[in-house]
Amino acid sequence: MSDWKQPLRLVELLDKKGNIEEKGVDKLIDAVQEASSLADNLKCEEFLAFATSAVRSAKNADEVLKAVEKKTGVKLRVISGEEEARLTFLATRRWYGWSAGRITNLDIGGGSLEMSTGTEEVPDYAVSLDLGAGRLTHEWFDTDPPERKKINLLRDYIDAELAGPAEHFKQMGEAGLAVGTSKTFRSLARLTGAAPSSAGPYVKRTLTAPGLRQLIAFISRMTAADRAELEGINSDRSHQIVAGALVAEAAMRALNIDKLEICPWALREGVILKWIDQGHAPGIDEGEDD
Repeated sequence: MSDWKQPLRLVELLDKKGNIEEKGVDKLIDAVQEASSLADNLKCEEFLAFATSAVRSAKNADEVLKAVEKKTGVKLRVISGEEEARLTFLATRRWYGWSAGRITNLDIGGGSLEMSTGTEEVPDYAVSLDLGAGRLTHEWFDTDPPERKKINLLRDYIDAELAGPAEHFKQMGEAGLAVGTSKTFRSLARLTGAAPSSAGPYVKRTLTAPGLRQLIAFISRMTAADRAELEGINSDRSHQIVAGALVAEAAMRALNIDKLEICPWALREGVILKWIDQGHAPGIDEGEDD
């Protein structure tokens, strides 16, 4: 078994026109090539290559995908925002099982926020919003630490973006279990006292709304370098954790969630589970059960 990750932060390499810059394209090509080579060395029989928010929202997405395929021979499949939310929900459902009842799941990535709710393996409602921690940091913050005025303006923007989806969630009924997935939620939980990753995936970890509000007041006054010294944040994410925390707090508030359980499974596991169920990798909006 091997676990390899390469942070790309492509959403931070979008130019003013919304195109992924040449530097970003080169980073993506190098990462895909390295992953493909690693898969070959490990004698993997299947290679599931997919792209999410940064690529699907880029104005030059088609050109980027063609460049990757030409240089590496790998054809990236772009997963839609709704499909990303559905796959993450599937992973969450499989982790907690049917006894959890209605699950509401939140996932904050670099480029987008996915939200889903349901009582089955396919959510009743799933939505993706361009409220990723990296995207908002790139678009809203130009000082370190961020200006208080910018933080307040970003809060208002996030609230406005969440208003419509929140109404849909409320119509679905109260969740038996509210869940947070992704590195952002794991980091926020760790910063508010949850067990470290070294304790293993089966330790129960939670994030509370009061704890999150206290954390925001603390980390929003720190520089990225100082935040990187905190236990639970690495240097790759320290600059975007404030925006991630603001999105988490706003989403929990909009959905009347006071506590989230942190699930160790997310999109990656959802893709694998879907592939196991159907025998092939999910493409764009395909593979949904009727």
